[in-house]
Amino acid sequence: MSDQVPAPAPVPAYGVAPEGKSRVIVGVLGILLGSLGVHNFYLGFTQKAVIQLVLSIVTFGVAGLWGFIEGIIYLVSKDPKWSVDAAGVPLV
Repeated sequence: MSDQVPAPAPVPAYGVAPEGKSRVIVGVLGILLGSLGVHNFYLGFTQKAVIQLVLSIVTFGVAGLWGFIEGIIYLVSKDPKWSVDAAGVPLV
């Protein structure tokens, strides 16, 4: 007889659903710090955020209007494009 204990059966891995990020926080970050792309960094849109940051520096803040407008859109829009983060998780 063998003294080996059989390995336990593998447990299926069930992922925990990621919690959505706050639409209000995204909107406020866009309005207050949109020129730096902070709201897009928060949502995971890193490339877009870096472009906003560079454009804002190059244009001495004039391109910051882009982030301000996006902040307002995130607060009021019901369009699905403005309702998810970079991973596709819905905003709450």
